[in-house]
Amino acid sequence: MRLYWIYFIISLSTLFFVLIGFILTPLDWKGKIWAFIVRTWAKSILWAANLRYSLKGLDNLETGQQYVFACNHESIIDIPLTLAGIPRPVVPIAKIEIKKIPVLSWAMLAAGHIFVDRSNHKKALESMEKARKSLARKPRSILIFPEGTRSLDGKIQPFKKGGIIFAINSGLPIVPMACCGTFYVLVKGSKNFNPRPLELRFAQPINTKQDDMDQRNRITEQVQNEVKRLKNEWAAENQKNAV
Repeated sequence: MRLYWIYFIISLSTLFFVLIGFILTPLDWKGKIWAFIVRTWAKSILWAANLRYSLKGLDNLETGQQYVFACNHESIIDIPLTLAGIPRPVVPIAKIEIKKIPVLSWAMLAAGHIFVDRSNHKKALESMEKARKSLARKPRSILIFPEGTRSLDGKIQPFKKGGIIFAINSGLPIVPMACCGTFYVLVKGSKNFNPRPLELRFAQPINTKQDDMDQRNRITEQVQNEVKRLKNEWAAENQKNAV
């Protein structure tokens, strides 16, 4: 019953904040209002689900700098954790299927979120180019989950290059980031909900430039290795504390 209560809270919170967002949209010329609403929405879900979280590595980020945040994906809880924990306006790159969800997709479009059709290479490239131009007009950071889908066993899956190529084309630094503990809260396909402390860890940014396109495989591997390192360090520290 606990899990259904969480889904109810998520739905109710989403409807409430979407309504507020639509009311204030005419005043939101720079996207700051929607950025605040999205972060508050994420925090409200974590609070309602009794999920405490901590942040580590924020001192690696520069004030005012746009980034592409690249994170592992273990659970639907990753979404509110990352949106609550990243201390700046950020929009995720989402799969095109979410556009079919009424209300939620409208809010995401209003907030400037980016949708990509991963089944159509040409359309995916067009979406990425449109997103790049949008970032130039309205600066904000991007959130990507390079695995492409949630992990079934908690292990980090191979990273896809699409989001990394976007970062290179945009000349934006990539920040490897790890959601830690979310897999144990809600396993994909499970009906068990297990609240526990979570942590979001940030690594040093990896600088990119448009001339790095021929290095995309190396950069993708570097980002993945950094995410694995962050998660392994968290696991080692928790094991040590448990002894």
